[in-house]
Amino acid sequence: MDDGAGAYRFRCPTCATAAIHEASPAICALLRHAGCEEESWSLPAELLERPTGPKLTTDDLLDFHLLLRDDDWTSELITGDR
Repeated sequence: MDDGAGAYRFRCPTCATAAIHEASPAICALLRHAGCEEESWSLPAELLERPTGPKLTTDDLLDFHLLLRDDDWTSELITGDR
């Protein structure tokens, strides 16, 4: 869901620190008119998805924690073998 919000970003010419500030559509238009490049993006669709299935339990979290202690955790996670 895009709400039309705008922002601008720049690096400080003195210290090179990155800065980002929210901006109204009018300010964004003014910056474009002054020659600033526009970069459009949208939030990933996954943020709008709602998970299905059972809720994560404390036991699930503990099992996952124990799984991560093993060196072979990635293959165990993929195959479901434990």
